[in-house]
Amino acid sequence: MARIGIIGAGIIGCAAAVHLIAEGHAVTVFEKDVDGLPASVGNAGILAVPEIDPMARPEMLFAAPKWLADPLGPLTLRWQDLPALAPWLFHLLRAARPAQVARSRQALLGLMRDAFAAHQVMAKLCGISGHMSPTGALTIFDGEAALDAAFRHEQATAQLLGFGVERLDARAARSRVPALEGTFAGGVFSSGYQTFLDPLKLLRDMQHHVRQHGTLIEAGVEAVQPVTEGITVLADSGERQVFDKVVIAAGVWSRTLVRQLGLKVLLETERGYNTTFADPIAKLEMPLFFAEHGFVATPLADALRIGGAVELARPEAPPNYARAAAMRRKMRRYVPSLPETGGKEWMGRRPSTPDSVPVISLHPADPRIAMAFGHGHLGLTLSAITGAKVATLLSKGASADLEPFNIGRFQ
Repeated sequence: MARIGIIGAGIIGCAAAVHLIAEGHAVTVFEKDVDGLPASVGNAGILAVPEIDPMARPEMLFAAPKWLADPLGPLTLRWQDLPALAPWLFHLLRAARPAQVARSRQALLGLMRDAFAAHQVMAKLCGISGHMSPTGALTIFDGEAALDAAFRHEQATAQLLGFGVERLDARAARSRVPALEGTFAGGVFSSGYQTFLDPLKLLRDMQHHVRQHGTLIEAGVEAVQPVTEGITVLADSGERQVFDKVVIAAGVWSRTLVRQLGLKVLLETERGYNTTFADPIAKLEMPLFFAEHGFVATPLADALRIGGAVELARPEAPPNYARAAAMRRKMRRYVPSLPETGGKEWMGRRPSTPDSVPVISLHPADPRIAMAFGHGHLGLTLSAITGAKVATLLSKGASADLEPFNIGRFQ
């Protein structure tokens, strides 16, 4: 049994804690804002197994100028933050090269193949059940050309992962989701998606499991310091604890701790917005993606969430909730019954690497330190498999299947 400290009690840190506790280790998790609402609870609430495409792709680069021209569009950049974001953006452009896109897809595919099964295992370890529903998801397209191209692409992805896809005209799409009353060309239905009924409850249940079987300390971490007798964790309260091993899973704030350890990392935030309506009038049978507009609508337990888009900005920059309002206005074009008022707005920080491939890695010079961050839009989806991989890293060391996720690629 080892004494293991984990920095971060979001979905990734808790997933690692659950697996390490199951192996019999003494686990202590540090979290500055235990009652906060991190990216792992304000997400779309979807197990998005089909999403193996990185954000950086040639078609994204072609669309980016148009999107950036609209301050409330699918992609925006706070221009005053450009100097701080420039290194990450430069590598984002490099990551859009076809060869790198193929490598990123292959890396994400390797995790996605086991993502659903890993969630089932993690739920069993926590004593959780009934938190996911096999809804599938429907992606709506305004034009026939985009619909045809997407269907062909999704067919290829479906063959890799073993789920079904269907091309639906507008009438067939409305028969699946009657609330769709607006004008559109059609949609692609994918059975590869599942819906988490309450992402916040899932995280709270996992945090409760950590409290029951380990220790959860409400404190930030200022430094992780390797010493001869172990790894020292210095909390912002002044408390110091020494562990045999440490996991850094603090989202975008992981970069500070990693850089203190002498490592380079490219990690910024794709900030996202959403609005959640309790007991909504508009009822959806499944998540709806609006790919050409960069947002998704998800039916949760007694709620409806509309969110998405990407805002590139410093983590501490003030939120711009006009982006959430813009998504609601666009949603009403397709679902007019969506209320104009009454929803609760939220902004979260998706920790993202330029190539959309997370870091799941040991420190190159100190295998007592593991890292798990940079999951971007896929934190909830990849949390369980990441937690399992972290536990394996700390017990057996690095393996070939995790080489694409090694932090060495940034050094």
